[in-house]
Amino acid sequence: MGSYPSKPQQPLKAQEVVDEKLKSRALVDEVARMHLNGKLTSADGSLTLDTLRHWESAASQDPKLALSRTILSQTELADALKNRSNAINTPHIFNTSIPFSTGPITSQNSSGRCWLFATTNVLRYSVQQKLDIPEFQLSQSYLFIYDKLEKSNYYLELSIQHANLPLDDRLISHLAGSPVGDGGQYDMAANLLHRYGVVPQAIFPETHSSSKSAPLNKLLTTRLREHALILRRLYSSLTESLLTKDEQLSVLRSKKEELMREVWNVLTVTLGVPPNPDEKFAWEYVDKSGTAKMWEGTPKDFYKQFTSKAYPAAEAFSLINDPRNDYGKLYTVDKLGNVWGGRPVLYVNTEIERLKEAVVKCIKAGQPVFFGCDVGKSSDSGLMDTGLYDYENAFNITLSLTKAERLQVKESAMTHAMVISAVHIDLATNKPIRYKVENSWGEAAGNKGYFVMSDAWFEEYVYQVVVPKQLADKDLLKVFQSKEKVVLPPWDPMGALA
Repeated sequence: MGSYPSKPQQPLKAQEVVDEKLKSRALVDEVARMHLNGKLTSADGSLTLDTLRHWESAASQDPKLALSRTILSQTELADALKNRSNAINTPHIFNTSIPFSTGPITSQNSSGRCWLFATTNVLRYSVQQKLDIPEFQLSQSYLFIYDKLEKSNYYLELSIQHANLPLDDRLISHLAGSPVGDGGQYDMAANLLHRYGVVPQAIFPETHSSSKSAPLNKLLTTRLREHALILRRLYSSLTESLLTKDEQLSVLRSKKEELMREVWNVLTVTLGVPPNPDEKFAWEYVDKSGTAKMWEGTPKDFYKQFTSKAYPAAEAFSLINDPRNDYGKLYTVDKLGNVWGGRPVLYVNTEIERLKEAVVKCIKAGQPVFFGCDVGKSSDSGLMDTGLYDYENAFNITLSLTKAERLQVKESAMTHAMVISAVHIDLATNKPIRYKVENSWGEAAGNKGYFVMSDAWFEEYVYQVVVPKQLADKDLLKVFQSKEKVVLPPWDPMGALA
């Protein structure tokens, strides 16, 4: 694939195909006979008391299970089964790092805004370097309020577009499930930056509802679902009118704007009135030397002036590792977005080794990396490693799902976005061993806010890295620029919002 040469597989001859089918059928028959020869205690498929007695008879004679029953019924599973050696063998030591440290460690508190924190944590590297300030945060709430506004509009536009579908249609049910949730994707952040710019946190600080967003989300979701029904009823009445399709759409959008005014009111009551993207603000700050300074301009000006000139945020794109689907292709998810008519969510699917190579290349170039992963898997106390817990020995089981199978059965998905700021490379193999991760869960999490991720964990649970086009391999950039997309359904795991 791409720059990785491979020998094309030669097609099998007709007789070889027949032979392979016969071998496969023989294996299936053999496995089936093994099961039939076993003792069947329930012909109708229900559980019987004889079955339970049989299982317990076998379990009671297993010394490993006996020990597990003694210990694990009295304690937290994760605490008891954590492998101490993994923490020892995965230190917070890295030999290849970004040449500039930012601060402070951020906290998204009780909200799902990790993607906005990861985005702004990457952007602030450039701001702090250019202004020579020791600590700085961009306003995550500024992007948050406009994201809520845009998502509300996006959902109502989709409600108009698909008003002809029944309410129990799978698409309608899916869209109504979480029309204005906190999560998002990098392309959605890029939409917000392009449309609204960004401001320092001091200009638009946190509120109770930005840090604890569940009550706001519940209220907005309830109201938006009602708004969708209002638009559906209006659509139904308009279909019987003499208006043209364009005129009907204008009427529906006029009603939608009336409903959206309510959304704006709810958002500004709970999150505050944000700066207008085209109106100037004044921001005062103190640099490392202690000198007081002031910057003046619009949110759009601030974004344009302080985004990296070498690696502009708007020109970065996502590489993913989704082994269910073909590599070397561009993917998108149907009906996924925030800004209506904005940049779509796009992924270039490729091998996991190429995601690692992209990360190392970015770190060596001094560029931190936004990445998406399933943070809840085999992760605790700032350590992400596949061998963190020993469930298999304790329960006499084998956990053998592949990365593709975990996606297929909804065992895993992108649940969290963070930033990679350093990597430890094996000098003998020139391969990464572990990665330094800047999280957004405050200083109490991990090692003063930083996590360490093993290379094995990266392979299994990292799904996405965002790479500037200037640092991307040419063949992957060509796939991204081709715009020939494979469209995944709205409920696909790749539509999960971090």
